[in-house]
Order: sequence, then C-alpha cells, then structure tokens
Amino acid sequence: MTTTLRTFGLISALMAATALPALAQDDPVAVARANIDAYSGIPEFVAPGPAFDARACMQGKSIMTVPASSAIPFVKTIADHKDALAETLGFEHSQWENQGNPTQWIQGIEYAGNNGFDLVSLLAGADPRFFQPQVKAAQDKGVKVVTSHLTGLEIPAPAGVDANTAIDYKQAGKLMADWTIVQTGGKTNALIIVSNEALSTDSLVDGLTEAFAKCPDCTYEIVNVPIVDWATRIQPTVQGKLQANPGLNYVIPIYDSMSTFVTPAIAITGKRDSVKVATFNGTPFVLDLIRQGSVEMDIGENLDWIAHAMLDAEMRLLCGLEPIVDSKVPLRVFTAENIAEVGDPAEASKGYGDAYLEGYRKLWMLGE
Repeated sequence: MTTTLRTFGLISALMAATALPALAQDDPVAVARANIDAYSGIPEFVAPGPAFDARACMQGKSIMTVPASSAIPFVKTIADHKDALAETLGFEHSQWENQGNPTQWIQGIEYAGNNGFDLVSLLAGADPRFFQPQVKAAQDKGVKVVTSHLTGLEIPAPAGVDANTAIDYKQAGKLMADWTIVQTGGKTNALIIVSNEALSTDSLVDGLTEAFAKCPDCTYEIVNVPIVDWATRIQPTVQGKLQANPGLNYVIPIYDSMSTFVTPAIAITGKRDSVKVATFNGTPFVLDLIRQGSVEMDIGENLDWIAHAMLDAEMRLLCGLEPIVDSKVPLRVFTAENIAEVGDPAEASKGYGDAYLEGYRKLWMLGE
C-alpha cells in the first residue's frame, strides 16, 4: 500500500509539474513577459552567409540607394551609414534624396539606369509595386533592382525584383503588443497608427493582432496615415481619438519616427500620465524621448547593423553569390531601465554590443 501511495504521489507531482508550462501559456501576461524578456539583452551576431572578399569583388561597381523618404530620420541614417561603409570598401554608393513620393523613386531608378549603376536598392518602404515598368526598364539596362528592409520574413519578395532582404517585422509587432499587455496586466486599450502603403506594415500588423488575439481583455483600433501625410495628419488624428476614447492607455505608432507627431498630441490633451507610447525602429531621437519620459518603449534595431546587413546582401548579389533573404538583424527592447546603454544623446549603433563589427569584417575578409 505504501509503495502504491508513493507511486501515486510521484505521478501526481509529475503531472502537476508538466501542467505548469501549459497554465503559463494560457496566461497572456506571462506569455507576453517571456517574449519581452527574450529580446531585452545584448543580441548576438549571426552571419547571414559565408565569407567573401568584398573589397576585391566590388572594385569598379556602384550602388544607388533609393530611401522610402529622406525626411524620415530612421531611413536617412541607414542610407548615410551605407555611404560610409562603401567608402571604406572602396566603391561608389549614392543616395537618391526624396520626400516619399513614388514619382521621386522612379526618377532615382531612371537616373541609376542612365548613369551606369550596377544596382538599385529600394530601402525601407520604396515599393516596386508602384513602378514595375521602370524596374523592368532598369533591369534591361543591366541594373539589378532589390528591395531591402521592406518586407517581413514571411512575405515573398515583390514581383519583378532581383532579390529581397527582409526583417523580422512580425516579431517586432508582437513585441509592441506584448509590452502593452504586460504593463496593463492584460487590459490594453490601444490606438495603433500605421502606413498601409509600406509592405512592412503587413507583417507588423500581423504580429500585433496575433499577440492581441491571445489577450481577451485587450482592445485596439488601427488608423492608417500615409507616409506623406505624417506631418499634417498624425497629431490631429491622435488628439481626436484621445478625446473620443477616454479609456485609451497606449498609442502604438508602428514606425517610431511617427512619435514626433504622437507625443505632442498626448501632451496637449493632458494624457501623459495615462497614455503611454510603445513603438519600433530604434531611431536615436526617439530613444532620447524614452529618457525624457514621453515614449515608454522602443523596439530598437541597430541602424548601423542594418546598413551592414543590407549592403552585405547587395554586394553578395553583385558578386554572384547566393542571395540573402534573412538579414539576421536582431531586435532589442529599450526602456528607461536600459536606455543609458545607447548614449546621451542616443547613437544609432549603441546598445547592441559590437560583435557585429568584427563579424562583418571577417565576413568581408577585411584585414586589420
């Protein structure tokens, strides 16, 4: 009898132990907290592909980067860092300055095709779906056309481009939602500001809605503001929503440069204590807003790391190597607790460690 009771007790204990993870999975706050914790430390460098002699194979080649908009600090910073890297590697890299108008993107592609560039990089929102004939015309002149930092990992490349290097936007969306779930104890009431013309929006929204679907007491509203209208429409939109819905406790601008227009709306309506901002990108001026207290959380990407990763993929294509789809650019959650790591004022490459610098030097076979 004693042996039987001991055996029964052991089985019961094992069943209870194995049930704990399942119970935790049923708790949306616990699930969200685990995801946040997994992205709160210094990320590791993961090589996107094998090493190659970048300086040798890029000799005499040239790349034109067409940003989504040169007026968006996040995108402009990446393009500037690509400039600096190309100078170090000894090849030509140019930017086509623009204000986010597809007509301007077309002008950049046409200029590259008419001036002997080897590759056009459509960066972070410049979407080839708007100008497929011009993409084809450039390719007919021998120019490779690629998209970079445009789509999530699960979204196929836009038709007609030579390659597409993606980011884990869906996970970024989940992290934004998860942060609010943790902070509100599973009672988020959020206003989400998006720009539907950017392909990355699809993945970010998928991540947000997937995370919120696991939180039965969470509610949200999604409002679209096109990129060209950020400066004129975001602030009045947010003000109006805050006045109409006094229960809002979070605004989630899915691209952190939108915060320029979100935070004044919150301040004007007197909601700074009750309405917080969670966002994504890690643009330095927004990281500084965390220190100032007007933004609560920003999921950062090292903008210099992005520049390395996008240029790495583009060089591989020009060098005849296997195209890179997963850029391996990591994410990190920044809050008041770790914001000191990014510098004061914040710098584009601080807060992520420096393993990627040596990692890319080795990948590109650069000597000391």
